[in-house]
Amino acid sequence: MSVTEMFSYIQGFLSADQDIREDIRKVVQVLEQTAREILTLLQSVHQPTGFKDIPSKCLKARELFCTVRNHTGELKTKFPAEQYYRYHEHWRFVLQRLAFLAAFVVYLETESLVTREEVAKILAIEVDREKGFHLDVEDYLAGVLILASELSRLAVNSVTAGDYGRPLRISNFINELDSGFRLLNLKNDPLRKRYDGLKYDVKKIEEVVYDLSIRGLAKELETVGE
Repeated sequence: MSVTEMFSYIQGFLSADQDIREDIRKVVQVLEQTAREILTLLQSVHQPTGFKDIPSKCLKARELFCTVRNHTGELKTKFPAEQYYRYHEHWRFVLQRLAFLAAFVVYLETESLVTREEVAKILAIEVDREKGFHLDVEDYLAGVLILASELSRLAVNSVTAGDYGRPLRISNFINELDSGFRLLNLKNDPLRKRYDGLKYDVKKIEEVVYDLSIRGLAKELETVGE
């Protein structure tokens, strides 16, 4: 093979790779748009009247996840399954965002932590990397950490809306989450930095709970619970 033939072959390889990346980008852009729609819908729970509509908002969000599943199904066809991590950078951010949104919906519905398997099911992707397009464990964890930040904001807005019990439940949930993350030896630098933010979320929620205690509202709730 001559030098010219060699570089012509390389150019063919590069062109094919660029075509794959362009096809992936087009699908990811649509996924990002749907993710923004779901986020806009769920963000309305932070409004004073938003707590009353949580069930209906979660239902609408789940309907939008049907669109997400269509697009993840299309995305799977755009690259060879064994080359998942070659192109992972293109969908990593939106997948983390969708993992967060799925976790937020499940939390609003049940006040529990969604499992990685549940998120994968909601997104219609795999859990095991051997099966191709899957939810990487670090993308799942990043989504959970975004959830923690969102819940710290929800705790503050709950007080504004007159829902004094919710911050206490959020506090218990976030503390359990923090304990869980402490068990992990995180090597991923971006994930470690995001985990560092969890400490501020815990502190922010503790301040809300402390304020409720000072005002005697937390004690009133305990009395009612008894």
